[in-house]
Amino acid sequence: MSASRPLIGISTYLERTRFGHWDVEAAVLYRGYLDCVVQAGGNPVMLPPVGAWNAETIAFLDGLVIAGGADIDPAAYGAQRDERTGEAHPARDEAEFALVGAALKLDLPLLGVCRGMQVLNVALGGTLHQHVEGHNPAPTVFEHTEIAVAHGTALHGILGDTTTVQCHHHQSLDRIADGLRVTARAPDGTAEAVELEGARFVVGVQSHPEQDIEDLRLFEALVDVSRRRA
Repeated sequence: MSASRPLIGISTYLERTRFGHWDVEAAVLYRGYLDCVVQAGGNPVMLPPVGAWNAETIAFLDGLVIAGGADIDPAAYGAQRDERTGEAHPARDEAEFALVGAALKLDLPLLGVCRGMQVLNVALGGTLHQHVEGHNPAPTVFEHTEIAVAHGTALHGILGDTTTVQCHHHQSLDRIADGLRVTARAPDGTAEAVELEGARFVVGVQSHPEQDIEDLRLFEALVDVSRRRA
C-alpha cells in the first residue's frame, strides 16, 4: 500500500476488441476511470472478471471502484427477464458481486458507478427496475440531470445540496437493500445515489462521474478516505 498514492482497484469487463493487428477478447475499461483516479491522487489497478476475487486477493488495495456497464442478470435478484434487458454477462456479475462482498468484509472504501451502484444494491439483497425512461437519450449520449442531495450524508459533504450529473442508464434501483440509504434523487424520483450506513465509505451513484475530468469531487473523496485508511 502507498499512503501517498493509494491503490484504487477498478472492475473491468471482457469484450471483443480490435487493436493493432489483433481482433481478440480483452479486458477493457473506459480510460476516463483511470484518468480520474490519477488526477484525484491515486494509482489505478484494473481488475478483470476472471480469477478468484475475495478479501485475501484484494487486501493489497486501498479503495475500489465498481465501473458502469451492462445490465445485471435479473436472475440475480429473482426476477423474470424483461425483453428490454440486455444480454447477461454472468462472469462479470459473479466477479463484481465477489468484489463488493470482499470490500465490505475489509471495510474498503468503495465507489459504485451506474451499474456499480446497481451491483451494490443487488449484492446486498435489493432489486432493480429493468427499464426506466428519460435517463438514456441514445447510444453514447448522456442526459444532464440535476439531482437533489440529502442533508447529513457523505454525498452532501462532497457535492452539496444539488449538482448536475451525466446519466446514461435504462435501469434503476427498485427495492433498496437493507442498510443502504438513498442520498440523492432525480426530479422524477429515480434513486441517483446511495450509501451504506455504518461503513467507512461505500457510495453508489447512478450517474457517470468519470465522464467529467474537470469535476473530480467523488474520485477525490474516494482517494482521500483510501489514503487515510492506508
